[in-house]
Amino acid sequence: MNIRLQKKSIWARIHIDPLFMLIIFSLLAYSIIIIWSASGQDLDIMEHKITQIFVGLAIMMVISQIPPYIYENLAPCLYILCIISLIIVDIYGHISKGARRWFEFGIIHFQPSEIAKIIVPLMVATFINRDVYPPRFKNITIAFVMIFVPVLLVAIQPDLGTAILIITSGLFILFLSGISWKLIGALGLMFIAFIPMMWFFIMSNYQRNRVMMLFNSTMDPLGAGYHIIQSKIAIGSGGIFGKGWLHGTQSQLEFLPERRTDFIFSVLAEELGLVGVISILILYLLLIIRGLIIAVKIPNKFGRVMVANLTLVLFVYIFVNIGMVSGILPVVGVPLPLISYGGSALIVLMAGFGMIMSIYTH
Repeated sequence: MNIRLQKKSIWARIHIDPLFMLIIFSLLAYSIIIIWSASGQDLDIMEHKITQIFVGLAIMMVISQIPPYIYENLAPCLYILCIISLIIVDIYGHISKGARRWFEFGIIHFQPSEIAKIIVPLMVATFINRDVYPPRFKNITIAFVMIFVPVLLVAIQPDLGTAILIITSGLFILFLSGISWKLIGALGLMFIAFIPMMWFFIMSNYQRNRVMMLFNSTMDPLGAGYHIIQSKIAIGSGGIFGKGWLHGTQSQLEFLPERRTDFIFSVLAEELGLVGVISILILYLLLIIRGLIIAVKIPNKFGRVMVANLTLVLFVYIFVNIGMVSGILPVVGVPLPLISYGGSALIVLMAGFGMIMSIYTH
């Protein structure tokens, strides 16, 4: 009994949840295997991916050591810095593939909209936590402004996928804070009424084309529909056991676009089949369940709401990416969490995991 208590105290002292970490390590190991195949066995890409993982783990460990009250105190400053960085990138950011989303610092490319996925819900949770639960209508209105300002700045880059994730993360905070179902219904109606405005005035032509391809991708098989057609071919051809690691035709022959990033799930499904898909879904499910269990155990409202929000946003990440590459959602450019190649998204995810363990262990 004393040994067990000593082991628990060791994990508590270093502010790590061992089960949560084990699942994260399993997913990161999975990502290395899939990236090696999706990159065409490119050593440079693998070195970058491993570097991203180590940087992400280091950031996660550092953040897990910081007491949660410091996040609350810094939230307003972090939010202001986030808004400023989004404004600067909208004006002076690096343009790639028709979008102005990145800062360039030599070989380092950073996407400031990624940090908004954590900072926006953190700011909303901090603001709401200073009010009674459920929050009053006045504070809900202010929270909406806090959410929509960064969302609009991201949407005009344009980056509709990230904008959707930011607004989702903010709205989850309000939902978990206990707002009434009548208000939730009213917000749903407002969103439906907002869709025509978004279609005609916010979404660009290529984004509208992607939505149209959802209903009939064969309308433009070599243009807007090419991504989803090739992705569905890859997923469908995998069968139960797949074609074998490194033996996927769609990925290895480069028919599948963005196979290292947004469409890496298609590579996994083609090469490892249904067995590989189920295995990674089980890992994701375990990570989400563990996150929700942690949220339930946290005694204070701020911590409980923040951890539950980060966990639910992870679920939305997974659902949107897999739905996108499977043809049941429009292609919006959302990477597969922890698996896809990309430093900004991975580091922000790991920072979120560090925050979860910080709130839990402190």
